[in-house]
Amino acid sequence: MAKEVPTQKARQGRLGTHVLIVLVAALILAMVAWWGAEMFGVAIAPDNPSGQPATTPTQ
Repeated sequence: MAKEVPTQKARQGRLGTHVLIVLVAALILAMVAWWGAEMFGVAIAPDNPSGQPATTPTQ
């Protein structure tokens, strides 16, 4: 016969706040890395990208 386990003792863990903190921290780190990559990409972008005609100043 199966033994009845109280619901509070049958839980796998507490409320899972540690997991939530890790997930939020990972999301923040991913956003910081994405922002850094965007800033680096803007910094190294050429003034005249290939495939576009060069603009000449008109007088």
